[in-house]
Amino acid sequence: MPGGRLTQQERQQIALGLADGLAYAEIARRLDRPTSTVTREVTRNGGPTAYRADLAHRATERRTQRRRQPAVQGPAVSPQPHGRDAEAVREYEEMFTTVLMRAGTPKMMARVQAALYMTDTGSLTAAELVQRLGVSPASVSKAITFLESQGLVRRERDERRRDRYVVDDDIWYQAMVASARALVQVIDVSRQGVGVLGPGTPAADRLENIARFLDFVGESITRAAEQGREVLHTRSPSRS
Repeated sequence: MPGGRLTQQERQQIALGLADGLAYAEIARRLDRPTSTVTREVTRNGGPTAYRADLAHRATERRTQRRRQPAVQGPAVSPQPHGRDAEAVREYEEMFTTVLMRAGTPKMMARVQAALYMTDTGSLTAAELVQRLGVSPASVSKAITFLESQGLVRRERDERRRDRYVVDDDIWYQAMVASARALVQVIDVSRQGVGVLGPGTPAADRLENIARFLDFVGESITRAAEQGREVLHTRSPSRS
């Protein structure tokens, strides 16, 4: 089995395999590589629909250069608490961001969300986000506005009267409940369409079925969120 980093030719084979709809395991078998290597490579570089061999190769070269020049990168490689490996944390944050993007979150919003989740405090100021992500204040402001509108972050004032953006234990619960509530308007409008298009017609039946489906899903989401809420407050044995 070949060792070391993937070559550019291997990345091209991965891209071709993805285009052919092959599973990661089959691509890995053809490369004589572990499946985990292919999975990590694709996830880190845009996911199966956005993976590009040349872009992935250049990104890897940039990461390698950063590892070789820790002194030059100074502020970018900030000290990590709890003995964490700074480069491993950086790579995980990139992967986490990619997964959020694949789930439908725009790139800048995904970067801010990942950064917040990976802090032990669960909060950062706008200035801290700008410094951590190396982006403009306007980009951070736009991302925060979007995440707040989705119920995925909240803001609070600290003792220095600065806005802090927070992800706490209840954020995902609140987001799920808000998502279920958002379905109510779609359900109501769908049922209004039944009257407009005429009950019993194919179009009206379609809208009624949509309304019934979303009604069921919304109730299921709310019920599951209520039942699972305590999980968000559970601490691991090492912290209890």
